Amino acid sequence: MSRISTKLAMYFFGVVLILELFLMFYLHRNIIHTRIDDEFSRLLANGANHRDVLIENYSDSTIKHIVLMENNKDREVSIINSKGMVISSSDDENPILKSYIPLVIRGNSIRDRIVVSDYKDSPYIISVHPYKSGEHLGYVLMYQSTNSINKMVNDLTMHFGIAGATSVLVLLIIYALLSKVLTRPLIQMKEATEKLSRGDFNVTLPYKSKDELGELSVSIQKLSKDLERLKRERNDFLASISHELSTPLTYLIGYAKVAMRKELSEEERGHYLSIIDEEAEQMKNLVKNLLDLAKIDENIFTVSKEYFRSDAFLQKIVNLVEPSCKLKNIKLRLKSPKNIQIYADPLRFQQILLNLLDNAIKYSKENSEIRLEVYRLDNRTVISVTDEGIGIPPDKIEFIFDRLYRVEKSRSRRYGGSGIGLSVVKELVEAHGGKIEAESKLGKGSTFKVTI
Repeated sequence: MSRISTKLAMYFFGVVLILELFLMFYLHRNIIHTRIDDEFSRLLANGANHRDVLIENYSDSTIKHIVLMENNKDREVSIINSKGMVISSSDDENPILKSYIPLVIRGNSIRDRIVVSDYKDSPYIISVHPYKSGEHLGYVLMYQSTNSINKMVNDLTMHFGIAGATSVLVLLIIYALLSKVLTRPLIQMKEATEKLSRGDFNVTLPYKSKDELGELSVSIQKLSKDLERLKRERNDFLASISHELSTPLTYLIGYAKVAMRKELSEEERGHYLSIIDEEAEQMKNLVKNLLDLAKIDENIFTVSKEYFRSDAFLQKIVNLVEPSCKLKNIKLRLKSPKNIQIYADPLRFQQILLNLLDNAIKYSKENSEIRLEVYRLDNRTVISVTDEGIGIPPDKIEFIFDRLYRVEKSRSRRYGGSGIGLSVVKELVEAHGGKIEAESKLGKGSTFKVTI
C-alpha cells in the first residue's frame, strides 16, 4: 500500500473509530441504565403490591402467602415492624438480609423507595415499602439479587465488545480497499508528473470520473500535450532563428570580405557596403523583435495606457514611414477624424502601426496605395491598414500571426521577412485587451484591423 493510501486509511479509520467508540459507549451505558431502571421499577412494583395486600388484609396467612410468593433464588422479602423486628422472612437463615434492616429504621421511610441501588458491590438491590393496617406498622423489604443484573451487564459488555471488534475489522478491510480505489488515480497522476519532469510527454491517464480527480486527470493530460507542443515549437523556433540569424550573418561576412578587396572600385565597394548595411539593419530588427517576444513571454512587458488624439498621433506615424513609401512610389493616405480619442500605450501602439505599415510597404507593388484609417465601431476604436500588395492565400491567412510563420517560404532577400513582426503585433494588441484581424485577396492586397 502506498504512503498516501496508508495515510488516508489511517485518518478515516481513526475518525470513524473515535466516533464508533463514542456511540458504542453511549449506547452501552444507556441500555444498561435502562435495564437497571426496569429492575428497580419491577422491584418497587412487586413490593407495592405486597404492601397493598398486607394493608387490605393484615393477617398471619397473608404474611405467609407473601413470603411464599417471593421464596426463590433471585428475590427475597422480609416483613418487619416499626421497631425493626422481623415478623417473617423468605430466608430466615440469611444474615445478609437482616444486616440491611438498620438502614430502613434509620431512614424512617414514609414512602416507597430504593434503599440500596449499588448493584456492582452489593449482593442485593433493596426497596422499602412502609405499611399501616390498624395498629400494625412496619415495612415490607424487597431484595433483588444482583447476580442476574451483573450477568446481564457482563453479557451486554461482551456483545458490545464482539460487535466493536468485528466492526473495527470490517472498517479496516473497507478502508484498505477504498483507500486503494481513491488513491490509485492520485498515484497514477504522480507517476505522470514524474514522466513529464523527465521530458517524457507520452502520458495516458485512464481515470474518467466526473469529479475533481477527473478534472485534474484531464488537466494533466492537457498539460502533457501543451508541453509536448511547446517543446516542438521551441525546437522549431530555435531552428528557424538559427537560420534567420545565419542568413544575414553569412551576407555580412561574405560581403565584408568582398568589400575588403583592394582591387575593387569605390562604386563597387559602396554597393557591397550598402548590402552589408541592409543586412545589418534586418538583423537588428530581428533581434529587437525577439527581445520584445521574450519580454512578453516573461510578463515583464508593461503597457501604460493613456488617452491621446488619433489625428496627431497617426500623422506622426505617417511622417515616419513616408520616406520608405516614396522609395517605392507608394502613396500613403490617412483618414482620421479629429474627435476620436485612442486609449492605449503610445509607444507600444506606435510599434504596432509601424510594424503593420512596414509589412504593407514591403509587400506592396510600386505606384500603389496604402490607406491608414481610424474610426469608431460599437464603442471601440478600429485602426485599419490596407495595401494593394501581393495578398495572402486563403489557406495561409489563419497562420500569419504564428511565430516564424512565413507565407513566402523561400526566405529570399526580395521580401526579407522573418515571420516575427506580425507575432509581436498580435501580442502587443492582446496586451492592450484588443484583437487584430486580417482580410486579404490574393494579388489584390490585404487589410489589417486593430480593434481596442
